[in-house]
Amino acid sequence: MNLIDYGRILLRRGWIIVLLAALGAGSAYFFSTQQTTIWRATQRVLVQPIRADLSLTQSAKSLLAQYAAYLNSEFMAQRVIERLNLDLLPGQLMGAVEIAPIDLSLQIQIDVEMPQAEVAASVAREWGLLLVDFRNIENQAAQRQDRINATLQDNPAISLVQPRPTIFAAAGGVLGALLGAIIVLVLEYLESNVIHRREDLERADLAVLGAIPHVDG
Repeated sequence: MNLIDYGRILLRRGWIIVLLAALGAGSAYFFSTQQTTIWRATQRVLVQPIRADLSLTQSAKSLLAQYAAYLNSEFMAQRVIERLNLDLLPGQLMGAVEIAPIDLSLQIQIDVEMPQAEVAASVAREWGLLLVDFRNIENQAAQRQDRINATLQDNPAISLVQPRPTIFAAAGGVLGALLGAIIVLVLEYLESNVIHRREDLERADLAVLGAIPHVDG
């Protein structure tokens, strides 16, 4: 098949691709708008040795996983609930929180996903302050040169997780167009042995003895 043949296919059946792309985009947009609004607040806690010492830095880096495990518990969730007067159970709050160490930058990242942006930000900040308080207590019992400080790097960063209608609509449109293209290819395959034009005869190596001209009217 050459480009002219593909062009004829698009002229005859291109509407299938366009229709399914439009249906896919519209459906994805509609269903995305029905989703519950979810916001993500990200709080980073910077862990810093009080002095620039390689062994102390390595020690702080090895402790990051322990700090993450310390924060990732229902005991910490209960403290956050009490501080913010949240109407949640510790297990429910834990399900909305993800805590992970970032070794290369000596940070703990706390991601909180909740329907209200302000609540998510408050939870992320309070969770970070739990590590700050923990390190302050630990530092009181350590010599000054061996202390490791924990500080909030910045205010929580807030981003919208869902709904995102534009992205969903674009993805739905692409999937709909692909489905339409597959349907068109299947239809062309099923009709591959059907003769529509003189060119179809020539491709089949059949001699053309005559042709009935098209008459308008």
